[in-house]
Amino acid sequence: MKPEVKCRPEGFWCAVDVWIKKPHVVNKRLCGVTEAEPRAVSREELELCLCSFSGISFRDLPEILSFLHARTAAPGCRTEPSWSVGGRSIIPKAALQSSGVTLYKEIIVKDLTGQTVTFLPTEENSEGHVILRESNIYKIQLQEKTDDWILSLHALRPEQWYSDGVAYPKLTWLTSELLPKLARWAEESKATEFKSTLSLIPVEKYSILYQQLKNKYKELVKVWPEVTDPEKFVFEDVAIATYLLVLWGEERAEKGTITKQSFVDLGCGNGLLVHILNNEGHPGKGIDIRKRKIWDMYGPNTHLEEKAITPSAAFLFPETDWLIGNHSDELTPWIPVIAARSSYCCRYFVLPCCFFDFCGKYQRRRCKKSQYREYIDFISEVSAVSGFQTDEDCLRIPSTKRVCLIGKSRSYEQAEEELAEVRRTDYIRGRQALITNSTVVPPKEHSGPHHHGDGQEMAKAGCDWGNGFQPREKIETVRNCAALPRDFVDGVVLKVAQTLLGLTGEKSEEEEVDKIGKERIRWNTGGSLSVREVAELVDQPTLQTLKKECGGLQTLLKNNHQVFRVEGGKVHIRDWRTHGTQTDPKRKPQISGALKTRLCWFHTHHPDGCPLSTKDCAFAHGADDLRPSTRPLKKHRS
Repeated sequence: MKPEVKCRPEGFWCAVDVWIKKPHVVNKRLCGVTEAEPRAVSREELELCLCSFSGISFRDLPEILSFLHARTAAPGCRTEPSWSVGGRSIIPKAALQSSGVTLYKEIIVKDLTGQTVTFLPTEENSEGHVILRESNIYKIQLQEKTDDWILSLHALRPEQWYSDGVAYPKLTWLTSELLPKLARWAEESKATEFKSTLSLIPVEKYSILYQQLKNKYKELVKVWPEVTDPEKFVFEDVAIATYLLVLWGEERAEKGTITKQSFVDLGCGNGLLVHILNNEGHPGKGIDIRKRKIWDMYGPNTHLEEKAITPSAAFLFPETDWLIGNHSDELTPWIPVIAARSSYCCRYFVLPCCFFDFCGKYQRRRCKKSQYREYIDFISEVSAVSGFQTDEDCLRIPSTKRVCLIGKSRSYEQAEEELAEVRRTDYIRGRQALITNSTVVPPKEHSGPHHHGDGQEMAKAGCDWGNGFQPREKIETVRNCAALPRDFVDGVVLKVAQTLLGLTGEKSEEEEVDKIGKERIRWNTGGSLSVREVAELVDQPTLQTLKKECGGLQTLLKNNHQVFRVEGGKVHIRDWRTHGTQTDPKRKPQISGALKTRLCWFHTHHPDGCPLSTKDCAFAHGADDLRPSTRPLKKHRS
């Protein structure tokens, strides 16, 4: 069996490593793998290395050795091949439902010169001996053919192939699903800026606990009183809690203690993370400037405080083991500092999201990196200056901001605390000066302390910590353009729509019967403009008003989805015949209580009127068609 797809050679090994390290991204029946460290070997050492990895004598398996060595060398490569032998244990999701975890093991052999990777699955027989599953051995190979590079799959014994659909996929799945994805990953072949997920904790322990906690707390989705998406936020906090519980469990095992770690979650938001950690036996509390509706549902065993947090001596936690910053916004850069100043033993976990400096928004300095990577590096720098040996990991959560930073230990001895505090103080003041005076450049390296002599005084006094720090408002300001005056919004909508309609003057090819049913009309769909071109239509005072809103002009256009369709950075007039609720899978159908409660913009303003009949349009064709709304009042964010 030898199916083939075209592939970019420079991205081949990056693509292969995704399948080796993260098979769960393509095989949804898996939850991850644990890897054995690969070893680089020569051809002569290969057989011995395979034996040491598996305990199997490959001398008695000449067919498999021939399968490993059969290859077509890539042009221009070294004549002497180089090899790598590693291993992985595959963890299926189904195994997590049982009391024990069944791990499926594979030896992975890379022929780096022949550009081939071979997967050798192993199992224990009834006598406890490790044997090869010869019916499931396969390899993936990159070859050059007629000016093209081809990715192909080869099975040792395709006629005997066994599949359970999980750890042993069908050959048809490997060829129709895996090979094209490998080719696409090779095409993208952009090395990630971040580590693999869950690189600091045992994946199998995480996977087992996550399934348990997910089942335990899934009922919260049904009673979630906030306006935020319960599916996302409940399971995201379950995943973060799982990570911390496993991390802390490993820490207790290292220290030989059974006492569960205490914590404080700074900027705890909905408090679900605190609720789970408290329920799982960890003493601690969450603090946030604003109480949420769901707080009252957790009960007395979940400890939450409504309080404004300002970086100062009033917010030190000398008796606390861990400080948590989960999407803590303006507090994020302060959390390593607060942890360092709380006590020498205090540790921290932070999951950065929005980009804040010590006072105000973070200002970019290195455009060669992504903004997210640059901000993670900044928080890592804060951590290092604060005296932590910093670890970085990537969580498995439904968010684009998944990288966490962890400070578990210090880079200095406790006796050096005074000098460490001077370094922290100097650094913070340098950053504050950078915000207020753009000509001041912060130190790039911190090889030693700069003695201002007032570091300890700053920490004790508290008032100088957050010079310029602005905590968020207790009452959350709505800044999604929804609170703008109706006349203001209508004026922008009309100006943009008229410009789009005047771009082409062409009629759409789709013909519709008008409401009388006797004539056929062709409807003007107008042209399209980029969001930037639309911004040029709007005067400066209007733009300045929109810049104060989250998302600005683009948010206003998307809010007015009755009139506009914004896709790929382009703004179009919405044609409800082809991009209406029924034809757009991303849009939820309108409930009956929301129908005919607003006037149809097209009926009032479009030269050709509305392309839909009065019966088919969700909006009112004139005042006589209007109905009172029977929708329940929308919950406001609290």
